[in-house]
Formats: sequence, structure tokens, C-alpha cells
Amino acid sequence: MPVDPKEKIARRVAYELKEGYLVNLGIGLPTLVANYIPEGVHVYFQSENGIIGMGPEPEKGFENKDLTNAGAGFVTALPGAMTFDSAFSFILIRGGHLDVTVLGGLQVDEEGHLANWMVPGKMVPGVGGAMDLVTGANKVIVAMTHTAKGEPKIVKKCSLPLTSVRRVDLIVTELAVIQPIDEGLLLKEISEETTLEEVLRLTEARLIVSSELARF
Repeated sequence: MPVDPKEKIARRVAYELKEGYLVNLGIGLPTLVANYIPEGVHVYFQSENGIIGMGPEPEKGFENKDLTNAGAGFVTALPGAMTFDSAFSFILIRGGHLDVTVLGGLQVDEEGHLANWMVPGKMVPGVGGAMDLVTGANKVIVAMTHTAKGEPKIVKKCSLPLTSVRRVDLIVTELAVIQPIDEGLLLKEISEETTLEEVLRLTEARLIVSSELARF
């Protein structure tokens, strides 16, 4: 049975989260990460709309309209969870108190710059909290599919407006795990369901293949 790409990405990202981390999950694919935290690992999920202590999405029929993530999807609250206003939420984000943020992406380039807010041909209200998250979190993980409609999303240079000039720390797709470093994009892992040749073919940016290339 084919592996769902988004599930594979979310599962792999979840293994980057360590005990006691305070983690922000962006809208869309990143919200799935909360469903795949390894057993025995306790992570505190924060949403910029004002909650720490988010749990997985609720079972059908147990949704609470007052418990949602930043993308308005239903979530659960773990014992000890707290809610607060947007001002306090952005104090946490801008003050460098987040261990990790997991964000979706439209493009990432060879310098590790992320573009994730301006969707071509669509009206958008603005960059929103993504700029603050990329700038303020201690570690930035981009969780996105490797291509969009057959076109590479890991490119030589972003053609869309950048979210931040900060270099992201890790890129996880359904095909690869890539770490931006000073020399470029280091390909650390490839999926069990793909080949190195396919990853290189579907990536516009130049990749530095690790001498210890692993599978996930």
C-alpha cells in the first residue's frame, strides 16, 4: 500500500522533537506532526492563536469549537494546557522561547531561504506569523512535499517573496531530509521508496550528498 506523503513527512519531523521541547506547528501539513510523537516523548505544542499543550486532533464527534490550531483545525488540550492572548503568544515567539517551529513551504533555495506565504494568483492578507516564527524560533524545520504539480520546490533561488532572510535548519520532504549549511544543501537522508537519482532529478538546487547518506 503506498505511503501517504504527508504522513511520511509528519512522522519523520516528529523524530526531530525531543523531550520537553516547546514547539510551534504551522498551518497545514505541520499540524499532522502532533499525531506522530514517539511514545514516551513529552512535547509541548504551542499555537500562535494562544495555546500551549495542544494534543492530537480529536476523535470524530468530540470536537470543541473553542479548541483549534492556527489553521482553525480542531485539536485537543492535554492536562495542564494553558490558553492566552495573541500578545503573550508573540512574546514567546519573538523572545526566542520556542525550541522548534515546523512550517510548510512553497520554496526553499540553495541558501536555505524559505518562501511560504505568497501563493501565486491568490489574495493573501500578508505574511502573518510566519516571519516571526522563522526569525524567533531556535530551530526552523520546513515540512513540505518535494514538488508541486511536478515542479521542484527546492530551487536555486526563490522566485516568491522570502519569509525571512534567516537560513532554515532542516527541510523534510517525502523523498529527502536536507540540512542547509554554509556550503549549500546537504542531503542527509532519502526515503526507502525512492532513489538518489530520483531525488537529484526532482531537485532544482544543487545538493551535496552526504558520505553517510541514510534511509528513512
